[in-house]
Amino acid sequence: MKTKGLKNTKVNIVTLGCSKNSVDSEVLLTQLRGNEIDAVHESEDDDSNVVVINTCGFIDNAKQESIDTILRYVDAKKEGLVEKIYVTGCLSQRYKDDLEKEIPEVDAYFGTRDLSRLLKEFKADYKHELVGERILTNPAHYAYMKISEGCDRPCSFCAIPLMRGGHISRPIEELVKEAAHLAKNGTKELLLIAQDSTYYGLDLYKKRNLAELLQRLSDVNGIDWIRLHYAFPAGFPMDALDVMAERPNICNYVDIPLQHASNNMLKMMRRGTTREKTEDLLATMRSKVPGIAIRTTLIAGHPGETEEDFEEMMDFVQKSRFDRLGVFNYSHEENTHSYSFEDNIPENVKQERADAVMEVQEAISYELNQQKIGKTFKVLVDRKEGGNFIGRTEYDSPEVDNEVIIDGKENYLRIGDFATVKIYDAAEFDLFGELL
Repeated sequence: MKTKGLKNTKVNIVTLGCSKNSVDSEVLLTQLRGNEIDAVHESEDDDSNVVVINTCGFIDNAKQESIDTILRYVDAKKEGLVEKIYVTGCLSQRYKDDLEKEIPEVDAYFGTRDLSRLLKEFKADYKHELVGERILTNPAHYAYMKISEGCDRPCSFCAIPLMRGGHISRPIEELVKEAAHLAKNGTKELLLIAQDSTYYGLDLYKKRNLAELLQRLSDVNGIDWIRLHYAFPAGFPMDALDVMAERPNICNYVDIPLQHASNNMLKMMRRGTTREKTEDLLATMRSKVPGIAIRTTLIAGHPGETEEDFEEMMDFVQKSRFDRLGVFNYSHEENTHSYSFEDNIPENVKQERADAVMEVQEAISYELNQQKIGKTFKVLVDRKEGGNFIGRTEYDSPEVDNEVIIDGKENYLRIGDFATVKIYDAAEFDLFGELL
C-alpha cells in the first residue's frame, strides 16, 4: 500500500489521565501506523517532530498536569526540538476556546470525538477496516476495552458529560471482534471500561445488555479473565451477576463508584439512589457471587457535606468492608450542577476527611489480606522487579489494587504467565507468595 501520510514525520503520542484516554491513544496509534505514519507512544527519544498530547480535564490536579505538559512541549517547540504540537482529549474538548487564546503556540486543538479531523492533519484517512484492532501501550497480556463512550447520568459534581458527550454503546459484534483480535495477539485479560458500564446497551438494544456482552466476550477463545469497571449503582443489571457467577473466566470483581453514603449527600449529588438501596445492592452482589471483590470510590468535601454526613460515610465504610477503596477530594468544576453551590469545605478539611476514610480502609484491607495467608491463588504476572515477579489475582485490577510479590527464584516465569502462588505474608495493599 502506498502511503498517504506526511513524509519524514514521526509522531509521539503523550497520554494523560485515565484508562479511557489510553484506549483513545491506542486507537490513534493504530490508525496512524495503518496509514504508514511513523508513530510511537510516550517515547523517551527526542527524534519525534510532531507531538500529540491526549489531555485529561477531570479534576484540578489533572487539568494542571495537562497544562504543564502542553507548556513543556511549547518550550521544546521554541527550542526547535519539535515542529508541531496537537492537543486532544478532555481538557481540549472542555476548554478549547480558552486554550487557543492562552496557548496559541499549539498548532491545533481537538475534542474527544475528533479522531477523523485529527488524522486529516497528517493527510491520513480513518480506516474502518482497523476498527477492533489496537496497538497496546501496556503489556500485551491485558487490555482495556471501552464498551461505550459518554454518559447520560446527571451527577451534580461530574464534568464528564461536558467532555465526553452523551452515552453511546459499542455494538456487541464489534467488541467481540476486538476481543478476538486481542486474544490472537496474546491478551489474556480484558478490563471492561466505560463512563458507565451499567448503562451498556440501552441505546442500541433498548435494554441494559451488559449480561449478554459478558456472555459473548467470555466465549472468546484465549481470554482467561474479564474484569468489570465503573458500574453505576442505580439500575445495576442483576443478570450480569448471574453471568459472573456462571462463567469461570469472568473475574469475581466489580468496580462500582458509590461516591457517598449519606442520603442527604446522595440527593445533592443527584446519584439516584439511597444508602439503603446501596446496601441492598452490595448484599445481593455478595450473595449472587460469593467471594466477589468490590472496589469503590468516594468523594470527600462536596458542598454542603456536614460532619454528620461525613460520619455517616465513615460508618458505611466500616460496615461495608470493601476489598478496595479510593477517595477523591471534591473538585469545584465549572458548568456542573454543583458549581452553583458554594465550595464551602476548606481544602485542608477535605484532605483530613479523605485521610480519615483511607485510614479506616487501610485497617480493613490489612485484615482482609491477613485472611489470605496460607491460601493459594492463580496469579497473572505483570512484571519483574529485582529478584521478584509482581502479579495480581482475579480480585485485583492493574495499578489501583493489591499486588502479589512472588519469590523470584523460579526463572522460568515470564511476563503474562499465570502462576499458582501460596500466600505466606500480607500487608495493607500487598501480598507475598511463593510458587507452587
